Amino acid sequence: MAGGGAVAATGSKQDYPGRLTPFVSMACLVAATGGLIFGYDIGISGGVTSMDPFLSRFFPSVYRKQQADSSSNSNQYCKFDSQVLTMFTSSLYLAALVSSVCAASVTRMAGRKWSMFVGGVTFLAGCALNGAAQNVAMLILGRVLLGVGVGFANQSVPVYLSEMAPARMRGMLNNGFQLMITLGILAANLINYGTDKIAGGWGWRLSLALAAVPAGIITVGSFFLPDTPNSLLERGKADEAREMLRRVRGTEDVEEEYRDLSAASEASRAVKSPWRDILRRQYRPQLAMAVFIPLLQQLTGINVIMFYAPVLFKTLGFGGSASLMSAVITGVVNLAATLVSVFTVDRAGRRALFLQGGAQMFASLVAVGALIGAKLGWSGVAEIPAGYAAAVVAVMCVYVAGFAWSWGPLGWLVPSEVMPLEVRPAGQSITVAVNMLMTFAVAQAFLPMLCRLKFVLFFFFAAWVVVMTLFVALFVPETKGVPIEDMGNVWKAHWYWSRFVTDDGAQHGD
Repeated sequence: MAGGGAVAATGSKQDYPGRLTPFVSMACLVAATGGLIFGYDIGISGGVTSMDPFLSRFFPSVYRKQQADSSSNSNQYCKFDSQVLTMFTSSLYLAALVSSVCAASVTRMAGRKWSMFVGGVTFLAGCALNGAAQNVAMLILGRVLLGVGVGFANQSVPVYLSEMAPARMRGMLNNGFQLMITLGILAANLINYGTDKIAGGWGWRLSLALAAVPAGIITVGSFFLPDTPNSLLERGKADEAREMLRRVRGTEDVEEEYRDLSAASEASRAVKSPWRDILRRQYRPQLAMAVFIPLLQQLTGINVIMFYAPVLFKTLGFGGSASLMSAVITGVVNLAATLVSVFTVDRAGRRALFLQGGAQMFASLVAVGALIGAKLGWSGVAEIPAGYAAAVVAVMCVYVAGFAWSWGPLGWLVPSEVMPLEVRPAGQSITVAVNMLMTFAVAQAFLPMLCRLKFVLFFFFAAWVVVMTLFVALFVPETKGVPIEDMGNVWKAHWYWSRFVTDDGAQHGD
């Protein structure tokens, strides 16, 4: 049987003694706010790029084209096709890609919390530049600084959450990161809707500058976060690690878990070049998860909706305020569906949510493509009635819900929980780097692809959803309830990955 049944087959223990303490709950809540800066930025950029005052100041050629194309006799697909405009959105993700690689060294040597601090500080600097921007160069430099902050936060937060959480609640607590991303997106959509109505045309400055609020939370909060026991052991602080483990588990009975952590720490210290070692055959399953899960996550098409929701809805014939309100509606659905994942992931399991979400997203993308194609066709010229537009929004909400309780949170959870300690920072950096590279590629390519492929673009993403659902069915094992120190047993029991790992964890050849 492909993929499933790994936990039962291993016979490994399901958890160590301990409980979810208020101390851990508060630490995970503060750490998860690192997702706010990512989510806020995803939501805010699409909103401000649909605001006329912003476009007329920084991208006048796009603004003039939009005004010229405002009639129903113009091609709606190509209104916003500008590589300079998309570079404003996507430059952040190139910076995040590069910074996530640097963040691995900081996370390994200084601890997870200090990576969060660096991320918060650089994000604050980016907020200041964007809010005060006088030209496109300032805008893009600010976006680059925001990207450095996102890279550090996304590299460290999922690892921190996976290490602090009890195994039986790891999915719920780690999904708090995705929940904060969705909160950030919703907050950004609401703020864009409000600032768009400010007289004088300066509302976009407020939208961009308010990113400093979530950045301030993670910057200040990181000072008060405890180090994880794993990180303390990795840096040779054995006594502190044992005491911290007692504190986070709320029990004195931690010796069994501490022995496993110590063994993992010894293996970690023996690894001098984690970037080289993660390429070894024995880590092939983990490397595959670190590469393919974030790659496929971005090929769902979700960032087409989240980045460009206001632009996309405006392209489909919605007015400016109506397009921003439609983005708010999808943001609310995104948040509600993520909550579903938070409370079900440790019961239903990762695979069930992956597979169900994939089926739902496929059906929704096909429906969206059909609806847009039936009305706009190949010409992109049509008057879209309000009821028809509402139907498009409704189907997009079904799609967003499918993503938000499956590939959204699990795309961060699964890669972070399957990595052994010795290559964990390097593995998470690969996850973030691949995610950011694909995010950049999709963000940069979407508007030109919409102009050229038209409604077929949604069928393109639907085809990728089929590929990723098959990938989960065949190659992603169930990891719920498995302590991260015992995760090697999952690979030994898997129909395909077992060929790369022996009973003692040694590699098969080079």
